[in-house]
Amino acid sequence: MATGPRYRVPFRRRREGKTNYHVRYKLILSKKPRVVVRKSNANTLLQLVVAEQKGDKTLLTVNSRELLNFGYTFSRSNVPAAYLTGLIFGKKMLALGIDEGIADIGLHASTKGNRIYAAIKGIVDAGVNVPHGPEIFPDEKRISGEHIKKHTGVDIVAQFEQVREKILG
Repeated sequence: MATGPRYRVPFRRRREGKTNYHVRYKLILSKKPRVVVRKSNANTLLQLVVAEQKGDKTLLTVNSRELLNFGYTFSRSNVPAAYLTGLIFGKKMLALGIDEGIADIGLHASTKGNRIYAAIKGIVDAGVNVPHGPEIFPDEKRISGEHIKKHTGVDIVAQFEQVREKILG
């Protein structure tokens, strides 16, 4: 470990690998609400966070478990579920009167077409303005779940369309 009078210990969350403060600083300077997207092995979590002087304030939280209320019975840890969760989040954002935000993906890998970008596509399709590049989103076949239907034989596409209509309806 480095020692000496000029050595500075990094912030605790930086040492733990939880926060990239350089990126966080740039997101806060934008003065827009952050659309925080986090994924786990079982769910996708979306939060609307506003930076304030005393600390961040969470205005809205949507978890992919809310898809159960719309009749979605398949896995909540795949691309179609992330898209539908983003769609719910976008509708709730518009109901709060907030129509723009900036994406915060944290330390997750920025891979083209992954669940994070499927959730952001759902938010954009709901009518919220989130800066993005359209080439990063998954294609429509992956969003609707056709790749899952080919692999497992389960008709996820029909249920996806029903849930999508309930959310948009």
